[in-house]
Amino acid sequence: MEILSDHTSRQSLLPSFLYSSASSTKPHFGFDTLSNANHHNDHVLRRSPSISSSPSNFVSDAAGATANKFVIQAPKEKMEMYSPAFYAACTAGGILSCGLTHTAVTPMDLVKCNMQIDPAKYKSVSSGFGILVKEQGVRGLFKGWAPTLLGYSAQGACKYGFYEFFRKYYSDIAGPEYATKYKTLIYLAGSASAEVIADVALCPMEAVKVRVQTQPGFARGLSDGFPKILKAEGAAGLYKGLVPLWGRQIPYTMMKFASFETIVELLYKYSIPTPKEECSKNLQLGVSVAGGYIAGVFCAIVSHPADNLVSFLNNAKEATVGDAVKKMGLLGLFTRGLPLRIAMIGTLSGAQWGIYDAFKVFVGLPTTGGPTPTPAAAKA
Repeated sequence: MEILSDHTSRQSLLPSFLYSSASSTKPHFGFDTLSNANHHNDHVLRRSPSISSSPSNFVSDAAGATANKFVIQAPKEKMEMYSPAFYAACTAGGILSCGLTHTAVTPMDLVKCNMQIDPAKYKSVSSGFGILVKEQGVRGLFKGWAPTLLGYSAQGACKYGFYEFFRKYYSDIAGPEYATKYKTLIYLAGSASAEVIADVALCPMEAVKVRVQTQPGFARGLSDGFPKILKAEGAAGLYKGLVPLWGRQIPYTMMKFASFETIVELLYKYSIPTPKEECSKNLQLGVSVAGGYIAGVFCAIVSHPADNLVSFLNNAKEATVGDAVKKMGLLGLFTRGLPLRIAMIGTLSGAQWGIYDAFKVFVGLPTTGGPTPTPAAAKA
């Protein structure tokens, strides 16, 4: 049916040039598809006062026939894709997903960083937690939470907001056919571009966090740690770890977004018998969490050597990448702290995608990922 087809189109997260208006026999590219669908729904609603606005109710058509039924979207589900409000919502969702989750796993991150810097003292996860609690108390497990919250909130805002922007931008450059054919390359390019910007926002807080967490007596937290670095080393001290941070975060984010998009599409294609647009929101969010966790495992493995470098360089003044490799060794660079990081990043990534998509649902947007229509299918 026409309205159901329009409803399905709005669920896709591919740029709107891949959609076509079901009311037209010719391909239609641009943002008009969503607007036309909304206008059509509004027309039906005006003609049929008895129609419920609940998205879960099936209602009869304007003639009153009961055989032809369709789902009416709630008014809040009419946010235009790729509008300023859309990008603002994605930015806010990124702040929540990254800021809250990274702050919640501060104890795990604290142990991981200390295992990377001083493996002789922090030999394992369990002993690392024990030593920290013994020396600093339970409150010590959350040392560095403030720079973590601010830094990763800023990073999340840029990561998710700019990812949506660059994915649309590169898709428009590629055109409908190539955007569908090479969608994974667009996911990779969009996420890499977004992360370059996101890490500039994150780097100063990451520098403070690592030193607060791994240098006893350096500072109590953000309030005294930030000015101490700035006074001693200037702005360069806050951005000393930027290149290693790019080395860690860009491959991490490319893997995170591209693998998530692919995994979610495969889950809907092979594991869930119901089309995505017919699945409940709770089921869609469950798919987001599962896809995010699996993607997080890949992310941790790909980015772990650079994560060790970031911790080492931010902890040791005047240290170089060569110094880190010499002290840790190549094997240590790839494996030191890896099991804990896999557990942490898998949980982190799953929670982030769950929070991000839950926020998108809350403001009236579809969840991320799922089957993508080909241009030919879109024109049908």
